[in-house]
Amino acid sequence: MLHLGEKIVIVADVFEQNLPVGEYGYLIAYDRNPDNVFDYIIRIPQANRNFFVTDKDIEPEENVLRFEAEQIERAALIDYALATHNEKLFHQVMNGEIEAAESESEAEASAKEEPMSQAEFIKRINLRAWI
Repeated sequence: MLHLGEKIVIVADVFEQNLPVGEYGYLIAYDRNPDNVFDYIIRIPQANRNFFVTDKDIEPEENVLRFEAEQIERAALIDYALATHNEKLFHQVMNGEIEAAESESEAEASAKEEPMSQAEFIKRINLRAWI
């Protein structure tokens, strides 16, 4: 659920009300009428109007910006893979495997940073000394 005063972006026009898709606005009220299909009332300063909208019509600005950044990052990785002839990276990006590889490397890094017990430390030192 969105908060009052939150900056939003209109991403769709489900009921074809001539909403200015792509424009920024602010959530000014919840529509609590059970007989009404609309969820929110928003204010679009550029249009100088209030609109009744559904939950599907709007997204918080933060989510829209995050999505755009992910799209730009993905396009940049594809361009880099093509420029360097890195076929493995290209297939990872195209198949969506790049996020899984990043999360695995983060898990390995956190596992290395965990402190080990004194017995494990001595065991490792003895193994290295023996080799």
